[in-house]
Amino acid sequence: MPYRENVRNLAVIAHVDHGKTTLLDAMLRQSGVFRANQVVAERALDRMDQERERGITILAKCTGLEHGGLSIHLVDTPGHADFGGEVERVLRLVDSVLLLVDATEGAMPQTRFVLEKALALGHKAIVVINKMDRESADPHRVVDEVFDLFAALGADDRQLDFPVVYASAKEGWAALEPDGAHLDMEPLFQLIRETAPPPEIGGATAAAPGEGAPPLQAQVAMLDYDEYLGRIAIGRIYRGRINRGDQAVVVGPSGEPRPFRFTGLMGFHGLRRVERESLEAGDLFALAGAPNVTVGDTIAAPEAAVPLPAIPIDPPTITMLFRVNDSPFAGREGRFVTSRQIRDRLWREGEHNVSLRFASTDRPEVFRVSGRGLLQLGVFIETLRREGYELQVGAPEVITRRHPETGVFEEPFEKVEVQVAQTLSGIVIEKLGGRGARLDDMAHRDDGTVRLKLSCPSRGLIGYRSQFLTDTRGTGVLSSIFSHYGPHAGALHRRKEGALVVMGSCETVAYALDALQDRGVLMVRPGAKVYAGQVIGLHAKENDLVVNPGRQKKLTNMRASGSDDAIRLTPPLDLALEQCLELIGPDELVECTPTSIRIRKSVLNHSDRRKHERQSQVA
Repeated sequence: MPYRENVRNLAVIAHVDHGKTTLLDAMLRQSGVFRANQVVAERALDRMDQERERGITILAKCTGLEHGGLSIHLVDTPGHADFGGEVERVLRLVDSVLLLVDATEGAMPQTRFVLEKALALGHKAIVVINKMDRESADPHRVVDEVFDLFAALGADDRQLDFPVVYASAKEGWAALEPDGAHLDMEPLFQLIRETAPPPEIGGATAAAPGEGAPPLQAQVAMLDYDEYLGRIAIGRIYRGRINRGDQAVVVGPSGEPRPFRFTGLMGFHGLRRVERESLEAGDLFALAGAPNVTVGDTIAAPEAAVPLPAIPIDPPTITMLFRVNDSPFAGREGRFVTSRQIRDRLWREGEHNVSLRFASTDRPEVFRVSGRGLLQLGVFIETLRREGYELQVGAPEVITRRHPETGVFEEPFEKVEVQVAQTLSGIVIEKLGGRGARLDDMAHRDDGTVRLKLSCPSRGLIGYRSQFLTDTRGTGVLSSIFSHYGPHAGALHRRKEGALVVMGSCETVAYALDALQDRGVLMVRPGAKVYAGQVIGLHAKENDLVVNPGRQKKLTNMRASGSDDAIRLTPPLDLALEQCLELIGPDELVECTPTSIRIRKSVLNHSDRRKHERQSQVA
């Protein structure tokens, strides 16, 4: 099989925050992609506002560079498990991977997930032990952990013989030995040249009959949108050549070819897509003009319209209900508020985001959205807010199923890894045990920390992460990833506290809030406009409490000097969107608008809500 010896295609994979995007920054800078006087932000490939704010990669991105006559195509992948669907797709674009592992943390749950996917596709890995500049770096232990992980995942002899490079992406150097010289990224570039396999020109399918160049065969792995070009298909050419203006066909799962003509053809260089007149087998492409193309579709020559194997996508495990905002404050802050506008936006997202699923319900104003995790859904809701949408979302629920053979009721479970100080491990084990978790392994480290490995129902982790940060005083690290479906774990309590519910629409005042803060934890400040049925805090007891946060102090003829200055309010609980989604109960909603996030009861009227509760208890 012929190869393109001057091309390498690699994906950069790792657990979240192990330094993928920072490594790519260093490689791009040292390969001469940027001008000497060009000002480039750190983590330049993270172009989304939310990626920069959260410090994580959400969408996979393609880039390219030239080094010593070698064309290196690189794909930056998300590190969080919720965006694993992106990783699964882009691994089809490449021939090998750069596996980044933190020199202190070692192999983490997402490391296992992405490596398992890469090994299953037959990819060979170059292991990069990153963050060697940290004082706590322990590269020898981490390399042993990585080898054990390869063996546990069933790597063959070729994959087990992986090269290792030690690096500090932040400082911009790599070395072939832990104590090697800290100069530049040249050792990594050389390792890519010598050990990463070049792409096959013929691809996985048999050559077409007849003489001459083989006919075009390419596959779409990602989608993007451009306001001028429309839908952009991103993928890889496995066979043949694409020329600007050529005719081709799109072949989907049905096998029915849909003819089209290329209106835009681009390759990747640095941070830009570059117009190309032609691309050939082994190249990554971005093209426009294909009608209704979607992830997994094959782009082929009209005379050889044979689809490539479909790209499997793991099913979602979390579902939520999105609905029209019907609160008393509806329509005040957003531009898109109707069910038709929300539905059109959800269905547009479904055209290119295959890791989210959208469905109608028996109520026209309510839609079901399912995804891989709470962070993924939270990012999507935040995107809608920033685009000007108003909506309400219900409490997240896990997607259960019946076993196809035994009929046993099953729910999703996750592998959980916790790194925490030894003195705090007891409270973590106790809290997770109360949420249905089972401790599988416990390892003590020389630095005074403990690594816990547990199996926990996905249900049990909803609402726990913020509590975990409190219990570990912000020093613990918790990671989880979907493991399997298992027998239902029984009843689990998500929240022990009740809610402080507003009695009637008003503006909060310090005098009333001062009296209420002894009843629980508040979420609002003085001067906030609230409405009946809105949740403004957590009650110290398990029952809900209807309160009046707008109650004014009664005036009398008697006044004590300084009595009005005695009010000292505790700073309110300021919750981010994902924390609100974790916190709410089954009878509550999160109201999301471009400028506000509020928690409210599903039924705002107090008498109607009590009637509904009594009916639920009887049922």
